[in-house]
Amino acid sequence: MDTPIRIGVIGIGGRGRIANHWKRADGLSKVVGGADVTDSYVAGFREMHGDDVFFTHDYRELIARDDIDAVAVTSPDFTHEEYAVAALEAGKHVFCEKPLAITIEGCDRILEAWRASGKHLMVGFNMRYMRMFNVMKQIAEDGVIGEIKAVWVRHFVGQGGNFYYHDWHATRQNATSLLLQKGSHDIDMIHWLTGRYTRRVVAMGSLDFFGGDRPNDLRCTDCEDLDTCPDPYAVDTRQQCAFRQEVDVEDHDMLLMDLEGGIKAAYLQCQYTPDYRRNYCLIGTKGRMECKDLVGDVTVLTRRGRSAEFLSDRTYHVKPAEGTHAGADPVIAGDFVQMLLTGKEPIATPLAGRMSVAVGVKGAESLRNGSMPQDIPAPPAWAR
Repeated sequence: MDTPIRIGVIGIGGRGRIANHWKRADGLSKVVGGADVTDSYVAGFREMHGDDVFFTHDYRELIARDDIDAVAVTSPDFTHEEYAVAALEAGKHVFCEKPLAITIEGCDRILEAWRASGKHLMVGFNMRYMRMFNVMKQIAEDGVIGEIKAVWVRHFVGQGGNFYYHDWHATRQNATSLLLQKGSHDIDMIHWLTGRYTRRVVAMGSLDFFGGDRPNDLRCTDCEDLDTCPDPYAVDTRQQCAFRQEVDVEDHDMLLMDLEGGIKAAYLQCQYTPDYRRNYCLIGTKGRMECKDLVGDVTVLTRRGRSAEFLSDRTYHVKPAEGTHAGADPVIAGDFVQMLLTGKEPIATPLAGRMSVAVGVKGAESLRNGSMPQDIPAPPAWAR
């Protein structure tokens, strides 16, 4: 493909700001168009990418343009399936933010459109590009902790109200479950670090803090109880009340995963904790490694034994990186460009996107049906 790669963005606010990393000084890529239903984002978009950048409220006008080679779908989750399929069918390469879709069927439809198009498709799993997890991946592949058998992941979402309960994320219709929406990153990291996909899940969850009897159209700035609201993030004029009647997405989830190769994993997320961090622990036949957050150190503890590999524990000091999402956004944006220029296989693959969604969907199905175990449907045979 001739350079520069010309990229159009569907959803220029919020996560759409990753597009700033495609305005490259080396000229390999640039953003030439955007689509969004919200006018307030346009000024900032044009300030970054130029006054002559194309803008429309209708994504179909964007993907119909001949001067756009690739499309980034960074709009709300429930639109991913429609927009990604349409872009692929229009002959565009696609970067689709996670989750790939909000149903398993939606993911499979995107995969089929990808196969038929002959174009490239990449999923926005930026955690695969974080230094912390690249170090942990290398430790696992080097066999430092032996054969991985158990994984525990805890996600303390200290800003759950701010991120998920004041807007569209808070309903099953739009998000299916936060096991899918928020959990898709962590579920994917469990898959990636172990090199295995999930076969079966059991889950428990509940709506313990958010939701309630407030009107669905109540805005935080119009609320008489704003000064005493239990959610400290109830301040933004765009926000709906996090305690409104329509909220039906669980804010506390526990998921047990049975992976290929007999690996067992446990994932917990809570949306109303006082702190925000992720804690990963992987146990193998030779030892255990753990990180207490996305930045900092990885600690490896070895089993006791007589050979040299068991004689010491060790700490890996992970160097910090510049850029949003612990430095991952510039790297994943660059990987997308390299995929289009050279055909390089992306770290964040379409199949991985499908499998994390499948676990989130079936986890939600389990917790909403008395914690009944659920098998994960296999992907299309050609995609494995």
